[in-house]
Amino acid sequence: MADITSVAKAFVEFYYQTFDSGRQQLAPLYRNDSMLTFEGQQFAGSANITEKLVSLPFQKVSHRISTTDAQPANPGNGAILVTVTGQLLFDEEQNPQFFTQTFTLIPENNSYWVYNDVFRLVFA
Repeated sequence: MADITSVAKAFVEFYYQTFDSGRQQLAPLYRNDSMLTFEGQQFAGSANITEKLVSLPFQKVSHRISTTDAQPANPGNGAILVTVTGQLLFDEEQNPQFFTQTFTLIPENNSYWVYNDVFRLVFA
């Protein structure tokens, strides 16, 4: 079994670099069974999830990751639960927004795909 912390960190680095440079390129990470909850709105399937991510109302975004935690999600299939906290900078904003995001990663052919994706901004 792959070291889940290493897998989680590699996934998080790839996910947010890709999100920041071209959200449409995240589509291969999702499948028809994937689910996204974004600020309480639910989306199912790769096409709907990608459409939501691409339609977010900003041109530029930069994620600053603060923490990444990982645990086995299902010992029978090698799934990994990943929780991320960090800050977002949108367009030309100077004040970052805090966020948390949780993923369930499912192994497939020496890689992983996103089954669950839950995103929330955190307001203090």
